[in-house]
Amino acid sequence: MQLHISPSLRHVTFSPGKGVRESIKVKLWPRLVSYRMVFYVLLLTTFLLRFVFVLTAMDTIDGETECSSLACIGKKFGPQLLGRRSESTKILDEIYRVLEDNHTQEESGDQEVPKTLEEFVSEMKTYKSDIKIFASRLKSMITLMEQKTRAAKIQEYLYRHVASSSIPKQLHCLALRLAHEHSVNVAARCPLPDPERVPSLVDPSYHHFVLASDNVLAASTVAASLVANARRPERVVLHVITDRKTHAPMHAWFALHPLAPAVIEVRPLHRFDWLAKGRVPVLEAMEKDEKVRARFRGGSSAIIADGADERPVVVAAKLQALSPKYNSVMNHIRINLPELFPSLDKVVFLDDDIVIQADLSRLWDIDLHGKVNGAVETCRGGDKIVMTKRLKNYLNFSHPLISEKFDPEECAWAYGMNVFDLEAWRRTNISQTYHHWLHKNLESELSLWQLGTLPPGLIAFHGNVHVIDPYWHMLGLGYQENTSISDARRAAVVHFNGRAKPWLDIAFPQLKPLWAKYVNFSDKFIKACNIRAS
Repeated sequence: MQLHISPSLRHVTFSPGKGVRESIKVKLWPRLVSYRMVFYVLLLTTFLLRFVFVLTAMDTIDGETECSSLACIGKKFGPQLLGRRSESTKILDEIYRVLEDNHTQEESGDQEVPKTLEEFVSEMKTYKSDIKIFASRLKSMITLMEQKTRAAKIQEYLYRHVASSSIPKQLHCLALRLAHEHSVNVAARCPLPDPERVPSLVDPSYHHFVLASDNVLAASTVAASLVANARRPERVVLHVITDRKTHAPMHAWFALHPLAPAVIEVRPLHRFDWLAKGRVPVLEAMEKDEKVRARFRGGSSAIIADGADERPVVVAAKLQALSPKYNSVMNHIRINLPELFPSLDKVVFLDDDIVIQADLSRLWDIDLHGKVNGAVETCRGGDKIVMTKRLKNYLNFSHPLISEKFDPEECAWAYGMNVFDLEAWRRTNISQTYHHWLHKNLESELSLWQLGTLPPGLIAFHGNVHVIDPYWHMLGLGYQENTSISDARRAAVVHFNGRAKPWLDIAFPQLKPLWAKYVNFSDKFIKACNIRAS
C-alpha cells in the first residue's frame, strides 16, 4: 500500500500495492485553505509556546515577591483566561468578609490594638499572621481610630459651642463702660438723630437700612463699613434696633461716634407700642420654644454624656439648641418689618455679622418684579460647602407636613442682606404664615426644621423671593475657612455666618482682617477693653 500527498496538501491518494492501478483519492479540505496557511499557523503556535516558556522562566527567576512586567501580565490574565479566580481576588474576598462580619473574634489573643500604621505593619511582620488575623487586626485598628475621631469631633463641637455662646469679656467690658458713660456723660445721651434730621427717618426717598443687634461692637462695625463705602452717605439712614439692656451702651456708642452725614437711629424694642405680649405671636412662640428646649437639662455636659451612641452632627445640633440667639427676639424681629416701619416702602435688612465693602445704593434700583424679598440663592456656585444648599438641607422632609407642601430640591436663599419691598409685603400674608409655622414646629417638638430663623423664613417667603446677583452677598465666612480671600474682597457684602464670628478668638485668622479693617482699635473704649485685631 502506498500513500501519496499532493504538494498543495489538499489531496491524499491511497494505492493497494505494486502492479495495482486502482487507487483512492481523498480530498482533505476545500481549496480555500492552502498549505501556506497551515505553515503560518504552525509558525504562530511555535512562537506562542516559546513566549509561554519565557514567561515561566522569568517568573521562576524573579521569585514570588518580585514580579517582572511580562510575568505579571501572565499571572494576572492567565487565570482569567482559564476561567479561574486569581489568588489576589481570593485574598481580597477574605479581607472583605472579615471586615463586614460584626461578630468576628480576634485570634491574636489579648494583644493591644495597634494605634499607628507602623505598629500594625511591625506586628504583622513579627507574628507572620494569616490573612484572617491580618483583616481582624486591621478592623480593630480602624474601629479604634474611628472612636478617637468621633470623640475629638464632639469635643471640637463642644468647645466651639462654649466659645460662640459665651459673651467674651472684652464685649462685656465694652457694654459696661458705655453704659456707665451713658449715665455720667450728657454727650452720650444726646438725641439720635439730631432733631433737624428726624424727618428723614420716615422719608421713603432715603436709603433705609435696618440692623437688629444686641452686640455693640458688631453693630458699630456694620455701620462703619456701610457709611465708609456709601457713594452718597448723606442719603443713608440706618435704623439700629436693640433690646432694653443694650439700649444705653448702643446709644452711647453712636452718640459719641457720629457717622455724619449719615443718619443713625437707635431704638429699643420696648419703645414699639404694638410689640406687647399677647399681640405678637412670635413672643408667645418664643416662650413655648424655651420650654421645649428645657428638655436639655444638665447643659452641654449632659448632652455629650447622653450622646455616646449618636453621630457628631446630632450632638452638635443638640448643643446648638442651647445657643441664646435661637431664643432671642432679635433673631425673629425681621418678620415684623412692615409694622416696625409703616411709612417706608423699601428697606435693606442687615445682620450684625456682615461687613459691607461696596456702595449698596444700587440695591434700590433692582426691580423685584412684584416679589417681596430680594435675596441671593445658595444652590448655585463654585463653593460646594456653602453654595449647595436646598430646602432639603434645612427642612425635615421625613415629616409629612413638610414633604406634602415643598420640593426638597428647590433652591434655598440667604438671610443676612435682604432687600424687602414693604409695600408688596403688606399685600401678602407672609408674617401670618411665619407665625403659623412656628406654632406647627412647636407642636411637633421642633422636628420640622433645623434651628434658626432661616427655615421658617424659607417657608413664609416661599414664592415671594426674587433672586439677585451673588455679588451682593457672600456667605460662609464663619464656618468655611477655605474661602478665598481674593474672592471675599470682590463681594459687596461678606457674611460671617457660622460660629467663627470675627470678634471671637475662634475666627479664621486669614478672614478676620476683612472685619477688623472697620474697627478703630485706637478708640479709648476699644483700648480700655483690650479689644485687638488679632
